Amino acid sequence: MLLDLSLPQWRLQAVGRDNPVALRRAGHPALGSVPRHRVEVTGTGIVIEFEERWEDADGVWYCREMLRAEVRDGSMSEVSVYCTGDWSPEVQAAHRREVTLVRP
Repeated sequence: MLLDLSLPQWRLQAVGRDNPVALRRAGHPALGSVPRHRVEVTGTGIVIEFEERWEDADGVWYCREMLRAEVRDGSMSEVSVYCTGDWSPEVQAAHRREVTLVRP
């Protein structure tokens, strides 16, 4: 499998079975939750849109991601992930002060 991860200022890739998992754990070492998500099945795989929250010593962090996975022979062969980047508690507070969202 090829993981192609796009962040606001970086693009990272990992190949194989264990390397994509290791890349993900390095970026988000703490366990988190997914309070909102949406899944769509495509003709060749799935698309998942989700929000993630996790906590570390600095507080509760947040990000939004879109994942597109191609499935071949019953396994994911390519996964592209687009991430907003990790929002610290301070960035989330600034966003709440400066932006009014129509929906969460």
